[in-house]
This record gives sequence, C-alpha cells and structure tokens, in this order.
Amino acid sequence: MIQPPFLQAGDLIAIVATARKITTEEVAPSQAWLEAQGYQVRLGSSIGLADRQFAGADIERRADLQHQLNDVQVKAILCARGGYGTVRLIDGLDWTAFRTQPKWLCGFSDITVLHALLQQMGYASIHSTMPLNFDGTVESTQSWKSLHHVLQGEKHDFDLNNVHFARGKSMQGEVVGGNLSVLYSLMGSSSLPSTAGKILFLEDLDEYLYHLDRMLMCLKRGGLLENLAGLLVGGLTKMNDNAIGFGKTAEEIMLDAVQSYDYPVAFGFPAGHQPLNQALVLGKLLQL
Repeated sequence: MIQPPFLQAGDLIAIVATARKITTEEVAPSQAWLEAQGYQVRLGSSIGLADRQFAGADIERRADLQHQLNDVQVKAILCARGGYGTVRLIDGLDWTAFRTQPKWLCGFSDITVLHALLQQMGYASIHSTMPLNFDGTVESTQSWKSLHHVLQGEKHDFDLNNVHFARGKSMQGEVVGGNLSVLYSLMGSSSLPSTAGKILFLEDLDEYLYHLDRMLMCLKRGGLLENLAGLLVGGLTKMNDNAIGFGKTAEEIMLDAVQSYDYPVAFGFPAGHQPLNQALVLGKLLQL
C-alpha cells in the first residue's frame, strides 16, 4: 500500500460532506480543535449545502471532493459525517492528481466507500472519527487525539481493555475493511479490495441480527471471508432483533460465519459507531 505523507504544523486539512448534509455550526467545534493543534482548516463548498438529506446535489458534492483531491495544498481530507450518499459520487471522480500527490482521506461509516476504493487502488487511508461526532467527552477527545497522532505519524496505543480473542491469541497483517453494511452494498462492483492474507476489520450500527447474518453470508459466498490473516471486529452497536428472535448474538453470528476457517477472531476493537472511535490506518500492518 502507498502511504500518503504525514502532516506537519501549518498543513491544510479540508473538511467535506460526501453524504448527508451538515451545517457550518455543527462543524465549528472540530474545526476549532484542529486549528488548536496547529493545522489550517478549509471548509469545502459542500458544508452547509442541502438537497433533501444530502449535502447538496451529487454534482456539488463530487465537485467539492474533486477540488480537494486536486489541490496540492490540501494534505488531508476529513469527511464531515456519514449517513448515505458517497457511493453516488465515486464513478465520476478523477484520481489522476491524487495518484501524483496522495493525501489522507479520513472518516468512517458511509466513508467506507472511499476506503474500499482506495484499498483497491493500493492507497492507505484512515478509519476515524468525524466532525459530527465531536462532542467534548473523554471518549471523543481520545478519538480525536488518536486521529491527530496518526496524521502526524506518531505512535499511538489503542485502548485494548475491551478486546477479547474468541479464537486464537494474536493476529498480524495489513488491515482492510470498514463498515459491514457498506461493504455488503459494494459486492459485485469493482470497488472492493482483496482480503486474502489480510486482517478484515468490520463494524456496524443499528442492524437486525438476521440481516447481520445475511450480509456475512454474502461476504462468505463472495470469497471475502476466506484466507484472512484474522477477523477484527469493532463496534456492533445497537443491534436489533425481531419478535421471533434470531437465536444468536451478534458475536455468535460472526463466529458462525467463519467457523469453517481457522484464522484468529477478535471482538471489541475500539473503532466504529461508539463513543471511543480510535483512528485505524487501513492498508497498514497491524499486530494485535
């Protein structure tokens, strides 16, 4: 994987909205925090726009992201929030300038679309918190500090207090993945990266247990769960069940999907739709 250059004080970070709409007021606290760390911050033209639930029309969101990709002064692009809509942009993007001068793309949830595409292209990116999730709590502050450390190329230690191995005792490999629902929605497209020999990281929010099983069966039948270096699971937050229960927990569903394989499986990694969402470099070697 090609890793973009790390940032220094004074470097420019652009904040864009590739999916759901967000206001400048909602972005302001995170902008102030980033500026306090020594960065320059530019709000993209998509911040404050509204077209139904989206941050402007597809052409407006795409143009904003394309502008930041092309601008050599921008050293990192931070997506403001998730929701839905990033997949509507990617087929019209031109990555020529990015390939000449790669930069960090940061975010999670719906932003998994960009992570998957970059992994398929051979570039590292950062699964991280986003401006909508800046709320000043201890967990939020820790999440933002971890993003700052990663952008600077500094070592940062993950909070592994809640991590537990359901199978095996350790794992090592290049990390790929992101939000399970988004990866599921990309099945059959050209945007999915190879998972063979890598650690597959998965997290999700607000899914019914039967649908969790359905998505994992799809990934399994598509070959994405074969030959992994490990399965690393982050937040499985606010899972739902029907009146007639599915009969298994989220973790049991995960383990059932990979029972025919012998690689290590770990749960509780501090990333995803949860208060503590520490920055994880996708496309980089991780030893757990």
